[in-house]
Amino acid sequence: VQLQASGGGLVQAGGSLSLSCAASGRTFSLYRMAWFRQAPGKEREFVARIVWSSAVAYYADSVKGRFTISRDNAKNTVYLQMNGLKPEDTAVYVCAAGTTYASYRYWGQGTLVTVSS
Repeated sequence: VQLQASGGGLVQAGGSLSLSCAASGRTFSLYRMAWFRQAPGKEREFVARIVWSSAVAYYADSVKGRFTISRDNAKNTVYLQMNGLKPEDTAVYVCAAGTTYASYRYWGQGTLVTVSS
């Protein structure tokens, strides 16, 4: 499975951005997809995940109520709608996919999100 993320950019605090992650290859094997992020000098952290079949979603407390993860089965794409962005949301956002609930086997390249104050 290959993952291609896009949609990052520069936005002012309070603004919105939408990220996309397109999956290709053996996508029928996927159980869940997720977004992680890594800010400069910090460890990678979980942002949100979604179960491919049921669309059940789960969010980190830091983004709950501001970010929404969704998926389009027909396009094999997962989206992350980010509203109310804060400077602390600045990071490289990476999408990941797994065939089980236990781990993420596939990782895409990152897309940079910069939020100015």
